[in-house]
Amino acid sequence: MTLQALVDWASDKTRFKKIADYIDFAEWYLDFKDNSLQAVIVSQNERNYCFYQYRDDGHFNITRPINSNLIYPRTSCQQKHDDFLRSLKIVKDIGNDQLALRNNIIEVIYTVQQCVGAALDALPAGQSNKARKVNGDLFERLVQLIICETGASCRGGTVSVPVEIDGKTAFNMNYQHDLLITDAGELKVIGSVKTSSKDRIDKIFMDKFLYCKLTETALPHIAIFLNDVQRKNTTTVNRYGINSTFLPGHFKGFTIKLNPLDGVYYCDIRPNMRTEPILRDHIKTIDYLLCEDLWTLLEA
Repeated sequence: MTLQALVDWASDKTRFKKIADYIDFAEWYLDFKDNSLQAVIVSQNERNYCFYQYRDDGHFNITRPINSNLIYPRTSCQQKHDDFLRSLKIVKDIGNDQLALRNNIIEVIYTVQQCVGAALDALPAGQSNKARKVNGDLFERLVQLIICETGASCRGGTVSVPVEIDGKTAFNMNYQHDLLITDAGELKVIGSVKTSSKDRIDKIFMDKFLYCKLTETALPHIAIFLNDVQRKNTTTVNRYGINSTFLPGHFKGFTIKLNPLDGVYYCDIRPNMRTEPILRDHIKTIDYLLCEDLWTLLEA
């Protein structure tokens, strides 16, 4: 498939209705990526990240940073995608000792979504906002589809929160949420799904605070992010590196002084999230949600 065909396909959200649609697109993009790029540029400050540069068919654009430890080549697709789809049927039985299956879950979610994002990076100048919007919507839909495939009930939508005055409902406040996870018709978990936490992390904490304050409940709220890196220019000859878009001070402050979220999950987790106090206690890779935490939350 040509790059223009890939861009046109990725720009049409109606083409992504099933997990299989994401997988098919990833295989087409990886085939293109392995054979038709202008160059692969290695990040100067974190060498496991790289950028793909397109030829004139992609306006010589350079993509978002891609973690080469997570993305895989076209030749690995068949096994990885088969294992992924099988894993979703048995996620509750995948333990901490089954690292290959759990790592594969992370890699497939990361790869299929980054294939969409990287294709959209070939849009001409001036359409970056469109690329961000489409990419974010498709990641939200992908997560919904994955959770449903595990057997849980999940959708996006609006929650109407009644506000009581003197014991009577005076009016309702409507909140739009990316994930509404239910069990037997009862809302059990509210979730936010974003490609990164940049400019969004404060709102997610506030959403939990306001919802629980208004409803006088402690309904769990979770957040799912793809990654938290962006391209930056450096002063070296190869001028591309990466910056983290995660704000650890904000996250710690809201966690300690407002309210902790009930789960924060990444595909491409930052190193400090594994080592820093508070961060390491509250942030995990996305396999923990699917294999463990989701079921604990639903049973609560």
